[in-house]
Amino acid sequence: MSTTLYDLDRVAFGSLLDSEPRYRLDQLWDGLYAQLADPADITNLPKSLRGRLAAELPTALTKVTESVSDKGDTIKFLWELDGGSRVETVLMLYPDRATVCVSSQAGCAMACGFCATGQAGFTRHLTVGEIVEQVVRAAQRARDTGRRVSNIVFMGMGEPMANLDRVWAATERIHGDIGLSARHITISTVGLVPGIRALRDLPLPVNLAVSLHAANDTLRNELVPINKRYPIDDLLDACADYLDVKNRRVSFEWAMIDGVNDRRSDADELAELCRKLRPSAHVNLIPLNPTPGYPTRGTPLKRVYEFRDRLEELGANATVRQNRGTDIDAACGQLAAGQPVTLSPKER
Repeated sequence: MSTTLYDLDRVAFGSLLDSEPRYRLDQLWDGLYAQLADPADITNLPKSLRGRLAAELPTALTKVTESVSDKGDTIKFLWELDGGSRVETVLMLYPDRATVCVSSQAGCAMACGFCATGQAGFTRHLTVGEIVEQVVRAAQRARDTGRRVSNIVFMGMGEPMANLDRVWAATERIHGDIGLSARHITISTVGLVPGIRALRDLPLPVNLAVSLHAANDTLRNELVPINKRYPIDDLLDACADYLDVKNRRVSFEWAMIDGVNDRRSDADELAELCRKLRPSAHVNLIPLNPTPGYPTRGTPLKRVYEFRDRLEELGANATVRQNRGTDIDAACGQLAAGQPVTLSPKER
């Protein structure tokens, strides 16, 4: 696998430009990360140097398609990587800001049955450059609409904690060079406890999101197979340690599945788990989005709000997350690297 443009950190670029005046490194770095410019467009660099950079350091992502939702507020990019693997990135536009949902792996080995990426299986880890470039390309697209990227969520394809070294190197680049605050960066996991503990000991206080989906081990073993290795009690201990060290919010993601995890008893169990964390975890309720390999539908919206109300009665903080991009297979759990999710008109 060849080295690509965004693989190199500042020190490595310094070595590459060793024969150039020292200020060239500042010009290049500012162009790539402050201006979000392609090397060919960094016009204060000599044309010969721009040509050299283009020849020696190609970009990692080849755009296959760009899909825009009916409302125009969600854009999904399908990229092809070196070797032929494909991944997706989602840009969510709001009136005054933008959020990028970033992939960390091609495919996923966690095998959560209701997730399209998990249904596809694992191909490979993404490199630092492939991760960073997703953010740059999405930020360029957001700029075209008059928005600035303000939030990064590692909730795209893959399990970020299984590729934590590269995810963290990309996070430091996003924070230190693109300039996003750590409080606006969220790293998610289905519950890899060693990853949470490793993240706890890293310097930036990023947000932690846990894809929980069940509050007892019996059901979670079925929905999230990694729970058999890292059961809920161990997961909660790791989350509590993260809170103690980072003092950042932990959120529980809960895909609401009709008749599976949306009962009153599920809400009661979830509220009890939330109370074990101080401060309490915040729950994001997400009606399950349809995927080809999982026949069960999401909970009807009326009952989603009833579930939220029950959580709040019991003292848990909960938000119903708006589904965005379902019409372009860009919603939570639908990223399948170009494999279409076929929905009936009613499901859309």
